[in-house]
Amino acid sequence: MVQELTSISNKTVAVIGGGPAGCICAKFLSDAGVDVTVFDKGKFLHTLLPTGGGRCNLAHADFDFKTLAGNYPRGEKFLYSVFSKFGTNETLKFFKSIGVETYIQENNRIFPNSNSSAYVREKFLKSLKSKLIKENVITITPLSNGYEIETEKSKYYFDKVVVSVGGHSGYSVLKKLNINIIEPVPSLVGLITKEDFSSVAGVSIKNVKAKVFKNNFNGDLLFTHKGISGPLIYTISSVFAREEFPYKVNLRFIDDFDFQKFLNECSHKEIKNLLSQFVPKSFALYLLNSLNLNPESPCHKINGKTRDIIYNALTDFEITVKGRVPDGEVVTCGGVDLKEINPKTMEAREYKGLYFCGEVLDIDGFCGGFNLQNCWSTGFVCADTIINKA
Repeated sequence: MVQELTSISNKTVAVIGGGPAGCICAKFLSDAGVDVTVFDKGKFLHTLLPTGGGRCNLAHADFDFKTLAGNYPRGEKFLYSVFSKFGTNETLKFFKSIGVETYIQENNRIFPNSNSSAYVREKFLKSLKSKLIKENVITITPLSNGYEIETEKSKYYFDKVVVSVGGHSGYSVLKKLNINIIEPVPSLVGLITKEDFSSVAGVSIKNVKAKVFKNNFNGDLLFTHKGISGPLIYTISSVFAREEFPYKVNLRFIDDFDFQKFLNECSHKEIKNLLSQFVPKSFALYLLNSLNLNPESPCHKINGKTRDIIYNALTDFEITVKGRVPDGEVVTCGGVDLKEINPKTMEAREYKGLYFCGEVLDIDGFCGGFNLQNCWSTGFVCADTIINKA
């Protein structure tokens, strides 16, 4: 059975932002009898549609709250209390309660059986009982007994306000409040490199190991016209979201092995064909050309010095990162300073009755459903607090 919340009286609540965090908060509030109005300048739950490549990666199969929180470069300890109240199990129960059955992939990513973000959005919106107003909120003004919400069309008054405007824009609504905002920068993005990988754009390599400074990573890599991308790179871009450019990434495509033995056993093979046993052939060609080596040289003509050069390129391939790919980012690093928020209630420390949830906070996770989990969990805690405080 999904998490239940006790009913309360006639307090009015505004939710600013109709994304995943705002809508799940509104869902729990309205189900408990709270008078809720959700404001959004665009389509409600529209940001859910591109998640998981359109399949909607709802969550990740980490069921221990501390393990789950370990997947957030910003916000890990803050989320301990949040996830202890509403974690992966509660998320799955919630979606089952609105008619969305789920399954777990081999990589522990959780998807709806429908494999459709549009289906999840439809089910979610049908379950909402709150009022939905398509207006752009300009400012939130604190009053002695509540808050004034001003949109481009009108002014409204509420007892309590939940801010869930996401991580890309909307911070201007807080201009009348003394809330510290950490400047957002893109996270989970492709990286632009000094090296030109356009000849191998679209080539992917699985289970690549990477080292950045003293940190080690592992995952799948994709070469692009601008540089590098894929799950491995998204993790690196997230961890080093505020790192100054340029910085180095050292890639290991193979584990240690006796390269000379392979050369001896395949003495009449062309070197490009031998390397194709370890990496995609197109990348083998790129690698050899970048080393100014003839890809068609037979293995028996590879001397010790050349052997070591090739082996080092396969085990310690250095790339210089000089920027982030500016388009397509879904997640940002930055937002409302977590020092401003009580993690047990999601209420602003300086403003009673003002709450924050979702990516508007300085919380961001890796790929795999973690950023949506932040939305589901912080949205629930906001609702739970409002209900129990009323």
